[in-house]
Amino acid sequence: MILLGVDPGCRFAGFGVIRKEGTLVQLLDHGCLRMSPSKPLSERIALFHDFFQTKIITLHVTHLALETPFLGKNAQNFLKLGYLRGVLYLLAHKHNLNLYEFSPREVKQAVTGFGGASKDQVARIILQLFPRIGSVETEDVSDALAVTLCGLWKEKSIEQLRR
Repeated sequence: MILLGVDPGCRFAGFGVIRKEGTLVQLLDHGCLRMSPSKPLSERIALFHDFFQTKIITLHVTHLALETPFLGKNAQNFLKLGYLRGVLYLLAHKHNLNLYEFSPREVKQAVTGFGGASKDQVARIILQLFPRIGSVETEDVSDALAVTLCGLWKEKSIEQLRR
């Protein structure tokens, strides 16, 4: 199983890719896609699509994990996030990926043990779990890695149910 976790955003999109073979879990890739806010939204959406399609193809991704959106104060941002989520849904369908979604509270609960944890607390746990990465460049990356771990743990629980 190779799982891609994404924290989508119109300026910064964090991602993490984990491979699980038996009991071995390996972090294959992680980072942040940066998109200029001065570019038209349609161009950023196309860049987002192409970037993640390339990741899916080159890393042989089989599963995709996303965080459900949180409606904050800005409805326009929520709407734009919906466009990016739609791209990920399309990619999941096109590449026959298993798709998992988690609420922000579920992700925080799974990673830190507390559903109301701060982004900083999530980032600290991520660095403890993946000490070789040294640091995460943005909260988007630590959030994406947390979502990736949720997908990994979800798949593990599904495997146990099948037995």
